[in-house]
Amino acid sequence: MILVTQKYCSERLFLTLLLIFDFFFLYFSKVSGPINATENYIKAHSKLFKYIVLGVLGAGYVAYFIAACVLDFKRATALVVLTCLAVAAVSLELLKKYKGKSISLMMCGFNVFSRVFILVVVVLLVVWLAIDTSKRPTQLISFGGVCMFIVLIFLFSAHRTMVSWRPVFWGLGIQFCLGLFIIRTEPGFIAFDWLGKQVQIFLDYTKEGSSFVFGDLIGNIFAFQALPIVIFFSSVMSVLYYLGIMQWLILKISWVMQITMGTSSTETLSVAGNIFVGQTEAPLLIRPYLKDMTKSEIHAVMTGGFATIAGSVMGAFISFGIDASSLISASVMAAPCALAISKLSYPETEESCFKSKQNIKVASGCQNILEAVSSGASASIGLVANIAANLIAFLAILGFINSALKWLGGMVGYPDVTFQLICSYVFMPVAFMMGVTYDESFVVAKLIGTKLFLNEFVAYEELSKLKQNRLDGLAEVIGDERQWISVRSEIITTYALCGFANFSSLGIVIGGLSSICPPRRNDISSLVFRAMITGTCVSLVNACIAGILFVPPLDCVEVFNGSPFNATLSNVAECCQELFQRYAFTLSLKRSLQVAKLIGRNQICTQAINQVLVFFPTGAHLHTSLCICVFVSHLL
Repeated sequence: MILVTQKYCSERLFLTLLLIFDFFFLYFSKVSGPINATENYIKAHSKLFKYIVLGVLGAGYVAYFIAACVLDFKRATALVVLTCLAVAAVSLELLKKYKGKSISLMMCGFNVFSRVFILVVVVLLVVWLAIDTSKRPTQLISFGGVCMFIVLIFLFSAHRTMVSWRPVFWGLGIQFCLGLFIIRTEPGFIAFDWLGKQVQIFLDYTKEGSSFVFGDLIGNIFAFQALPIVIFFSSVMSVLYYLGIMQWLILKISWVMQITMGTSSTETLSVAGNIFVGQTEAPLLIRPYLKDMTKSEIHAVMTGGFATIAGSVMGAFISFGIDASSLISASVMAAPCALAISKLSYPETEESCFKSKQNIKVASGCQNILEAVSSGASASIGLVANIAANLIAFLAILGFINSALKWLGGMVGYPDVTFQLICSYVFMPVAFMMGVTYDESFVVAKLIGTKLFLNEFVAYEELSKLKQNRLDGLAEVIGDERQWISVRSEIITTYALCGFANFSSLGIVIGGLSSICPPRRNDISSLVFRAMITGTCVSLVNACIAGILFVPPLDCVEVFNGSPFNATLSNVAECCQELFQRYAFTLSLKRSLQVAKLIGRNQICTQAINQVLVFFPTGAHLHTSLCICVFVSHLL
């Protein structure tokens, strides 16, 4: 009886649940009908809805952009620049998509015209260079340095008779044009100076994270101040890769170099990637193709890594106080030069499989943006540890070597012999041919030797000390030791040190590339030393180009303190303008102008000069007085 009752209850419960399920099924079927219909409609008209959403977002951004520019255009400069770059990028993509074939066919008929145009541009550049160097003959030394390095690389080329001069001339030409735009033109200088300042501002946000983790320790401790920047920048680069921005930028840069220099797509892509990432990360862009690349292409890939620095490491150098715009421009200029010098040092002797290949695919990496941030930070742990460990090891070894050299030198009456002193004499001709003055070439030679035999971190740290000494107003020479170098020499040295070419990087490159492509280990090992020397020469040629183009800022202190007959009128005028922009004379001069009608111009000049004495306690010099009197007379 009990079993029958339990069975009956179970059946009733099952039937009840079945009825409830049928009820909800029928209910949701009726309710979901309109939902399914709506979903199907949206899928059928997905493009229309996509355009509507994009249109609304675009209209909203345009309204925001106009409002920001109207309220404060100067404050919105960064927004304007980013918007213009985005519009240009989208326009190029649309032009390529819809008119790419037409443009390609049209350009085929302009080969003769393009050659004539290039010839005219080269002649004009040569004429301009001759006129420009006639004003500053010291620039000819830097030009001689370029010629010297090119000749030396050609003489020690692996296959001199096989050199293809197209990539050499085009690479050097692109490098020179980039340098001319960045260093000598006002728009280029302003753009890269602005970019450098924005990078510095952006990197300062590292303190938000490092101060939370390390507290007050971030003050003057290198490990807590500079190394967190590497972590932050690595995360940012990972995010840019996830968004596809970095791949797009690298592909466009490599496309420009490929069509002009005639190099293969794989080596060009890797060298272009070295502008932003390190010497072991850039080859990952072409990982599937490494096994089929020629020896010349592998040599070019390694040379590009030695000739440039990674963006994350650049952030650390900027934190030292090194000029950000010079570091950025040096990395950009080094890319075409690296391909050019590489093809001169190890010319192509094989048939490349990638000569005509255009669509090299670049992996995007992470699945979402949070994973990109996390993986970028995690990936930098090894780099940060490597930087710290190398600095500890190399500085300790340097201290030991210097002590040993002093001990050995003391035996024969030369107790001041150091590694830096030896480098200063060995590399002095190199520094001098880059355009550094004879007196300063010994100091710069020390830095070049330190960078080559130790690493670029130690060299840039020493350069930052020299720069800080100059800014602090230290005497130029104390005892027999030079405390700082000129701004021109600082810029040239910044370009010369901008690269990973040093003996400690040989093992990193061999290990990194061999792990990516084990079948090419023997080729990598046999070419790596030549690639390192070639990468060093790329940095030195880069420095020579900077020496040719860089014009040091006018030293107004020297102009004002010197004889009035030794200063040109243009120099005095430029210093006057800087003087009145730097110091707030306007209010005082306006007060003087109010009594101008009563006491006359001469007394106005006297009053203005007396006010200048506050800023120049040593006395008002003739040029300073002239500036003030001219300014007052102009206002009258």
